Amino acid sequence: MQAVCVEHWIAAPIDQVWLHYTNHRGWEQLMGAGQVILDPEGQSEPNGVGCVRHVRVAGLEMVAEEITRFDAPSRMEYRIVKGGGPIRSHAGEVLFREQSGGTLVTWRCRFESSVPGMGPLIAWSVKQFFTFLLRRLDKHLTR
Repeated sequence: MQAVCVEHWIAAPIDQVWLHYTNHRGWEQLMGAGQVILDPEGQSEPNGVGCVRHVRVAGLEMVAEEITRFDAPSRMEYRIVKGGGPIRSHAGEVLFREQSGGTLVTWRCRFESSVPGMGPLIAWSVKQFFTFLLRRLDKHLTR
């Protein structure tokens, strides 16, 4: 089992950070490429519990993630239900906490590698992706 944890502080109010992070269709802008489709949308709100976020790049579905917990504005949990390449049994959580006049975002996950011996390299790649997205979110909110 591999574990990844990335923390990033953003100089914006927690409600604003939460709304931008959990606007799944807005991830297209954060990623800088690709398409995000919600199918189905969440049970009580489009981005909430039950929502499945399908991420497509160049027309190919890379991953589908189901939102399993949605406690605004402090916690969102998800799991990969399709795709993910060499990642299986991926479960993640994103925590939002007011700190020092801004918001501390903690994004962590656990997963297994489907390729023996590649777990640490895959974990490093996941960490780089989480870091990239949180920096893009920060720039988007504080520019």
